[in-house]
Amino acid sequence: MLSVNDVSQGYGGKTLFDHVTEAFTPGRRYGLTGPNGAGKSTFMKFLAGVEDPQKGSVSRPKKTSFLRQDHYRFDEEKVLDTVLMGNKGLWKAMQEKNEILARLEKGEEMTDDLGMQLAELEGTIGEEDGYTAEADAAVLLDGLGIKSDEHDLLMKNMSGGSKLRVLLAQALYGKPDCLLLDEPTNHLDIDSIHWLEGFLKDFEGVLVVISHDKHFLNEVTTHTADIDYEQIIIYTGNYDDMVLQKVQVRGKLEQENQDKGKKVAQLKDFIARFGAGTRSSQATARKKEIDKLELNALKRSNIARPFIKFEINEKPSGKHVLRAEGLTKRFVEPGKSDTVICENLNLLFMRGDKVAVIGPSGIGKTTLLRMLLGQTLLDVGKVDWGHETRVGYFAQDHREGIPEGVRVWQWLNSFDPKATREDIRGLLGRMLFSGEEAEKMTNVLSGGETARILFSKLMLLKDNVLVFDEPTNHLDLESISALRDAIKRFEGTVIFVTHDRDLVADSATRILALSKHGVDDFNGTYEEFLSKVGDIRLDR
Repeated sequence: MLSVNDVSQGYGGKTLFDHVTEAFTPGRRYGLTGPNGAGKSTFMKFLAGVEDPQKGSVSRPKKTSFLRQDHYRFDEEKVLDTVLMGNKGLWKAMQEKNEILARLEKGEEMTDDLGMQLAELEGTIGEEDGYTAEADAAVLLDGLGIKSDEHDLLMKNMSGGSKLRVLLAQALYGKPDCLLLDEPTNHLDIDSIHWLEGFLKDFEGVLVVISHDKHFLNEVTTHTADIDYEQIIIYTGNYDDMVLQKVQVRGKLEQENQDKGKKVAQLKDFIARFGAGTRSSQATARKKEIDKLELNALKRSNIARPFIKFEINEKPSGKHVLRAEGLTKRFVEPGKSDTVICENLNLLFMRGDKVAVIGPSGIGKTTLLRMLLGQTLLDVGKVDWGHETRVGYFAQDHREGIPEGVRVWQWLNSFDPKATREDIRGLLGRMLFSGEEAEKMTNVLSGGETARILFSKLMLLKDNVLVFDEPTNHLDLESISALRDAIKRFEGTVIFVTHDRDLVADSATRILALSKHGVDDFNGTYEEFLSKVGDIRLDR
């Protein structure tokens, strides 16, 4: 059992949690939800014992596993060994056994004590499935997209995204009783997320997971622990179930308050009319009745959705938005096989297309976008943008192109000098920068705030072609929903790279699927694409 007792926490005068007491039961899979800044990661650190709350306590199973983010800590370790370290008891027993065997090989005499110690270590290794440890770890790595020829590499030779996949495998390894995952789908492609969903649905312990991927939460979770009103309220069901229940509960309380308010008004009217006359005793009774009609305390919800609306200024683009002919790009590294991004690729995007670019991590999705935008040189081929096209670009590195030390409203104003300060502040207000937050300096913005001002920039420029590279990174679920709706409503053309399946499924009219076998240009929805290709992995 994972339990939280009377936990309170606040920062800078803002209360995150106020006397929270909850229990998380084995066999249930909890999604921990709430907007950015609600305290999800802070609460997860309390659950894991990484940090202590200002007040209260947390009780957790002895075998609790937490997804680490400090991948530099394991730079000198092999990938496979890093995963095995997820089971601390097993790893310690294996290391002690190897030390004893090394001493015996150097000529140290076998004693009864050493024999007993070895026997105990062998027992621990057996109980913890140590004799299949490397094979079990390899299955996890393979499912998360780490190839077998990388298992013996040192962690320092892996990319940042691959390191985080290894740390996720480490958290999953060793059959923990309690599994705590903060944004496990970050740096995963769609195939790896699908594999992770299957693994977690078979998990028998306590699972608590934070994710900005609504599809993932709906697939995996059986319960939702929602942070709102300075409390954590546990709902039965997945994310969509929670939203429905939350709206119903809030609506019921608001209706009860409205009914009570009407009743109080009627009673006060009676008291005003008859309080001093022959019916004064009845008026006194009405006063007592008013005292009993206590309104439900309704704290303000911290959930807010930005208003994102992309429009086209002046003329739309021509019918043919982009034509690419014979595109070829490969990266050559001495001693390694060439990395082929595309070879003799031909594309024709039409006005109104919503093109989702999907594929495994590292396959070249960002490189392909940059080739189309003219930011990466082609080996062979040419790209022609159509008549009257104006392209707005949202880079994967959100801070790309944003100068430091500039106030948010001033930076946005530079893209539309005719707009008044009030116009810019109004736009920022719709994007959840209220009041003095518009005066923030660009260098202190969080990832989610940076994304929202980039959307604001695109809303100001009103280009007729929008190109997004992983736009949902750093966004909370409400912001992702707002973005998804905005892309669907946009009358121009959109090309986007994402690992968010709901965004692909709801918005895309065309799929560009990259794999090691080439590029599949499919003219149709994601559902139609899956019907065509079946349940395959693009990284195979």
